Amino acid sequence: MRMGMRSIGAHSMSLLDMQGRSGGGSLLQSRWQSSLPQLDRVDRCDEENTGGDIDWDNLGFGLTPTDYMYVMRCPQASGVFARGELSRYGNVELSPSSGVLNYGQGLFEGLKAYRRADGAGYMLFRPEENARRMQAGAERMCMPAPSVEQFVHAVKQTVLANTRWVPPQGKGALYIRPLLIGSGAILGLAPAPEYTFMIYASPVGTYFKEGIMSAIHLLVEEEFHRAMPGGTGGVKTITNYAPVLKAQMDAKSKGFADVLYLDSVHKRYVEEASSCNLFVLKGGTLATPATAGTILPGITRRSIIELARDRGYRVEERLVSIDDLVGADEVFCTGTAVGVTPVSTVTYKGTRYEFRTGEDTLSRKLYDTLTSIQMGLAEDKKGWTVAID
Repeated sequence: MRMGMRSIGAHSMSLLDMQGRSGGGSLLQSRWQSSLPQLDRVDRCDEENTGGDIDWDNLGFGLTPTDYMYVMRCPQASGVFARGELSRYGNVELSPSSGVLNYGQGLFEGLKAYRRADGAGYMLFRPEENARRMQAGAERMCMPAPSVEQFVHAVKQTVLANTRWVPPQGKGALYIRPLLIGSGAILGLAPAPEYTFMIYASPVGTYFKEGIMSAIHLLVEEEFHRAMPGGTGGVKTITNYAPVLKAQMDAKSKGFADVLYLDSVHKRYVEEASSCNLFVLKGGTLATPATAGTILPGITRRSIIELARDRGYRVEERLVSIDDLVGADEVFCTGTAVGVTPVSTVTYKGTRYEFRTGEDTLSRKLYDTLTSIQMGLAEDKKGWTVAID
């Protein structure tokens, strides 16, 4: 496995050097290692101060390759990740028999870095929660995971290595994608013998093409289900996402932004959309489906629950029926990628139901409060943000 790489900072340790000092080992172990990223150390040159020719005013949610990524490895036998290092962003090679390719043994996370209002550094939003969620997912998927400290350190290093790609404030954010994969070779159904943790980043704007705080149209999916009790719907495994593409693409072909999934047992309780959590407001009560194993416990979701309670709303985490949904005053989605996105209509069994949108809505107020904290425009009284100087 080969990636062009450049090491940054005296703290970085060459993983090749570590492998060289580790001695011989078995032939199988050397083959495992050969399926992992091979780190070619090169010197870092000074970069431009801005991210190429990006049109920051029309930045969508697509991949823009940046300069550096972060890589760290772990043999299953030790269960401990060695110190990683920054490397040039580039393609990776994997053994055809790697655990992630054969059995889908992999997890990912998503978080954002924002340029601070005073221009003196950058802000992360609750990165330790992403680390803990990855640890919970790793336990479910029989994988070792980086410590919270290792995770946050790696995220910070990735941001600092790609600062020229952080959009100007108000134009977007640097989306950060940590990955944990079974990179070691395995033939029989079993946990992989080696694991790789890596992070890459890309500048992004709004997730939905409708734009910031523009209301979207959703379709309730009645045939396909996102998760089932006892499955992996409550962790961020890579295997949760490809199965939703069929329903999502069908919905988009009909003019909908996304689909809402019902529970797979009763088929009457709303769970979540393809990549975000759901909230419904009726009067002074805000309800969101409880995360009971089939729904991902979103970090934005948790933050919105707390901010809504601060505003005096009663927040319920419970079963949300389709009747609760269609009878709501206001509906909105939350997630790292989507932020807080209002829902204009939901279509169920051919009937379109409309909801309140606009400036004087709870979703708008929560969006303003949340983004002000994330970008350093408001005092962070909750200790949610982490500064990168």
